[in-house]
Order: sequence, then structure tokens, then C-alpha cells
Amino acid sequence: MSEPKLPTTLQEAIKYFADSQRCLDFAIAMRWPQGPTCPRCHSQEYRFIKTRSVWVCKHCKKQYSVKVGTIFEDSPIKLDKWLCAMWMMVNAKNGISSYEVHRSLGVTQKTAWFMLYRIRLALQNGSLDRKLMGDVEVDETYIGGQARNMHKDKAIKMKQAEGFFRKAVVIGMLERKGEVRTAVLNRASTKLIEKAVKENVVPGSNLYSDQLNSYLRVGKEYAHKIINPAVTFPHLLHHRQRS
Repeated sequence: MSEPKLPTTLQEAIKYFADSQRCLDFAIAMRWPQGPTCPRCHSQEYRFIKTRSVWVCKHCKKQYSVKVGTIFEDSPIKLDKWLCAMWMMVNAKNGISSYEVHRSLGVTQKTAWFMLYRIRLALQNGSLDRKLMGDVEVDETYIGGQARNMHKDKAIKMKQAEGFFRKAVVIGMLERKGEVRTAVLNRASTKLIEKAVKENVVPGSNLYSDQLNSYLRVGKEYAHKIINPAVTFPHLLHHRQRS
């Protein structure tokens, strides 16, 4: 069976995206061209729960939906409204206002403004993946056992293999009144820290960090503020201690 013709008018778009399965397939194709991928561990091995439209990763056992980690997340708005609003945005030659979306899709003007704001970010980033924005706290920590706590033979083997025993470096990024993102790094280098922040935080956001030199370079693309994390933002430390 051939694929349905893509809508060319708003009326056709509303009818096209009224099918929930078509909406899901459309969102999957946009986000995962190579097939569903776990946002946590990036594994493509999964089990699909059709009744809830969620996937269960066979590697890390976490559940995820097509909305997790995207501009659609944390929103009760259904995909049919989101995709129609996206269609209106990309097909509007002279731009589109929240009032037009409000009238056309039957959502409040405030909701329409919120949708357009997130859609513009997605178009800016070239991806549906939602980055952290606003006030974002960032800090790094070291996780792992110490060689002295290992059995002597195992500790010797580790030292012979690596030259020294090294803990894992975990960087945490917290969007105030939002979500927490973490990334495991091979080492706490400026290059790797910069890469992790840029992949997860929208440029221009307020970035709060300690005085680690690595953050000074990263902070150039953000409104960077150096603070004492234990005093000024205990939120991230609290999340870190619980994990």
C-alpha cells in the first residue's frame, strides 16, 4: 500500500493527523529515521507496548515514548495538535501568530504561544530533541570504587592494564523547575565538558557552575555565572546524592 499523500492545506493537515497511529509513525520517522532508539543508552533493542505506545529498552530496561526528551515532553497536548502546529509553522510564508494557531486548532492562545516557542527551538536546533533552557546548573563528580578497596590481585591487574585506577566522571545538568540530564565522560577535559553542555543546553541560557577552568570556555556561549554550588544551588547536589 502506498503512503498517504502529505497534506497541502490546513484542512488536509488536520484530517491527516487526526489518525493517532499516523501521528505516531510520523513522529517516529522524524525523530528516529533508523528506528526507535533508547534516549538513555542509545540501544535499538526494544519491546513495544502497543496499548501504551511506549518502548521498553532491552539493554537498560527503561521505558520511553516518542515524546521523551523532545519538545513534546512534559506537555498534555496530543501529537495531532503538535504536528498540525508544526505544519502551519513550516508552511507559513510570512510567519504565524499564536492567535492563528489558537483559532485553527482550538487550543488556548497561551498554549499556542508555548507550542510555537518550542517548535521554533526545534527548527533552530534542527532536531525535535529538547535541550535544557533558562537557568541551568552544571556540576561534575567522580563515581567508582577506589583501588585500595579492591582485592589486591584485582587492583594490581587494573593498574597494569591502565597504568592507574581512574573513577568515572559524571557531569550533571539541571534545568531549574525542569529536568536533570547526566553524561558519563572518559575524563574531565574541557573538550568533553564543552561537548556535553552544548549537546544538552540551549545557547544563551543562564549557566551556573563552580570555578572549574573547563567551564570558563564553555560559558562563552551562555550567560555564565560562577558560584559556590553547595551554597547557591543545592538542587543538583541533592539529585546527585540520590542517584
